[in-house]
Amino acid sequence: MLERDIEKKMTALVKKLGGLSYKFVSPGCDGVPDRIVITPGGAVVFWELKTETGRLSPRQRLQIDRLQSHGCQVVVTYGWEDTEKTVREVFDREI
Repeated sequence: MLERDIEKKMTALVKKLGGLSYKFVSPGCDGVPDRIVITPGGAVVFWELKTETGRLSPRQRLQIDRLQSHGCQVVVTYGWEDTEKTVREVFDREI
């Protein structure tokens, strides 16, 4: 499955579970995660989506490290099954 298809399915699942999923675009700042997910309880998660065989680029790793060093939650998932499982885990923590 292509990354854009995983992203569409993830966004639909997040919406179904009552959350928000915003595309994260930061001009001049390459490597930021694909999405910002906000749960119904207000948790904010930066989300990088990859195909099952995808790899993080050095720039993506740098941006993830920066976000984490500021106390942000960052998730990287690989493929649809991993993404679906992780979305459900993140949202289940609030129940």
